[in-house]
This record gives sequence, structure tokens and C-alpha cells, in this order.
Amino acid sequence: MEAKRGIALLAAAFVVSPLALGLGVILLISASDDDDGGGGGGDFSLTAGALRVGKGYVPAEYAGLIEKAAADCDQGLSAAVLAAQIQQESGFNPDAQSKDPATGKPIADGIAQFIPSTWASSGIDGNGDGKKDVWDPEDAIPSQGKMMCALLKTAKKHPGYNGAPIELALAGYNAGWGNVAKYQGVPPESFASGQTYNYVKTIMASVARLTAPDTDGDPGTSGGWGLPVKGKLGTPYHQQGGAWSSGYHTGIDFEVPTGTSIHAIGPGKVVAAGPGGAYGNQVVIRHSDGMYSQYAHMSKVKVSVGDSVNGGQIIGLSGETGNAFGPHLHLEIRNGPEYGSDVDPLPYMRKKGINI
Repeated sequence: MEAKRGIALLAAAFVVSPLALGLGVILLISASDDDDGGGGGGDFSLTAGALRVGKGYVPAEYAGLIEKAAADCDQGLSAAVLAAQIQQESGFNPDAQSKDPATGKPIADGIAQFIPSTWASSGIDGNGDGKKDVWDPEDAIPSQGKMMCALLKTAKKHPGYNGAPIELALAGYNAGWGNVAKYQGVPPESFASGQTYNYVKTIMASVARLTAPDTDGDPGTSGGWGLPVKGKLGTPYHQQGGAWSSGYHTGIDFEVPTGTSIHAIGPGKVVAAGPGGAYGNQVVIRHSDGMYSQYAHMSKVKVSVGDSVNGGQIIGLSGETGNAFGPHLHLEIRNGPEYGSDVDPLPYMRKKGINI
């Protein structure tokens, strides 16, 4: 697989070293605030845990995309690894561009810093709008996830190599799998002035910091994760239609009769409770990973703004208030509290251990 590279931000432009150009690959110049820990050869056990969202961590507008990209991989890819890569590649800047310091010509583009040839072969149309755009995070982040997933699958076929599979995948993403195979592991510090070695080390050191804790430290936020109701799934996520102002369905529906108890899917804090326009009576809960769950069309709300709730706690009763055609629960998962920040609920819930 061809090397795909990101570079550190120097002043206001992205640049690459002459050494990297001489090797024919673009290699990362380590630029993380966390420069201890990690490194090749460690034994890491990573899960696809939720991301820590907020200033200094993962921007809310990209958290859902990153988590979905990880969830779409069947190899156990960690969302925090993808987030740490993006932080290292571009600082979460979708307009980032690296340039040849000698000629000033662009080399790598976008939030995931794809070089044109690798984008041509590995870029995908992540948002289904009919084009693959390296500048669009909705395309670039899924492309990054798909590429990392393939590398992780390859890495698992080489248990004798020096490094855990995720480290080998990171090294392959940075310098190309050919160099991983050449050294039968993460390339040593002597390779490319240690740039690939430090890339792996820095990202692994950042993973724990970008992974959300199990709780946010507030009282009453302990508790497990589970289904909001027991009922048949109805209208799926992003179904097209004129019934919705956006032109598509922004959540998933559960077909339940009016008066069915609705439970919080996980621990968190209530940020909205009451009338919500087209959503009817609603509850919105902020969870410790910075994501939000919304429960709409309720006949009765049983919590108030500011309440801390446990997973499984009853927060209201189902109904058909607002823009609804029959009784049901409309559930959304969002990376922000307001309309328009929705993400696919199913991967998020499954990653939390909810059997759906």
C-alpha cells in the first residue's frame, strides 16, 4: 500500500522535510503536546470507546464521523486512534494543506492529509453525495477509517512482527506497508530520522487522553447502557421523504404504543426537557463522551433540565406529540445538542454494548 502522509503545522503552512521527499514518501514530523509514553513494541489493548469531546480534545463536529468510521471497521479499530491521527495530521483543520518547502507546491490535503495519488486509490464518497472530496471531512474521515481498517487487518496476519497490530497499522499508514514488512515491525528510530517511529509513539500516547472516561464525575451518572424501549424498529436513519424538513429522517423510530415507559440509554445530564416544536415533547441528554441522545414525541416528560440520570432510568412516556403520524419513540444521537448534528444511532449504541 502506498504511503499516505500528514505533516506538522509550522507557522500557518504545512511543510515536509527534504528527507521525506527524498524517500518518496511524506513523513510526519511529531508535533503533539504529549511526547511521552507509547512507542513501538508495546502491548496495547484498545477498544473502540467513545471520544472525549470539547476544547483541547475532539471537536464535536467531527466526533460522530470518527466514531462511525471506527464502528464501520470489523477489526476492532479504536475511534481514539483515528482521532489522534487526525489531531497529528492536521490539528482537526479541514482546510489544512502541506507544501513542498522548496517549491511551495501542495503535497497533501484536507483534515486527514491525503496525497493525491493515495486519495485517488483510497478515497471514498463517505456521505453519498455522488463525489469524493478530500476537503470534505464527511469523505476524508471515512476514507481514513477504511484505510486504517485494511492496514489493521493486514497487521493481524503478522503476529511475529515487532509491535502490536494497531502500531503496525499506524506505521503502515505513515510510511507504507512495504517499510513495515521490510523491518518486520514498526521501523526503528534510525529509519527516516525516527519520524515514523515517533509518529506511532505520539499517537499511542494520545489515545488515552482522547478517550472519554466512563463517567463525567457528576453525581448520579453511574449506570449501564441499554435500549430506550422494547419495541420493533420502525423508520430507519436517513430514510428520504417529504415528511421531514431536512428531506430525510434524522434518527430511528421504535414502534411502541402511547404510554410506554422510555428509558435513558445511558448515564448523563438532561439539557432539554419539554416542548420541542416538530419533535413534540422531548428530552435531550448529554453523555460523558460529549454525545447527546434525544427522545421525541413523548406524551409525558418525567425529568427536568439539569437532572442527572442513570442508564435505564425512566425519563418519560411515549406518545405522538409534534410532527408524528401515530405513536412511537423517535431517538436521535447527536454530536451537539441541537437539530442538524445527528449521527447514525445504531453504530453508536452497539459500541456502547446495546444489543440492537
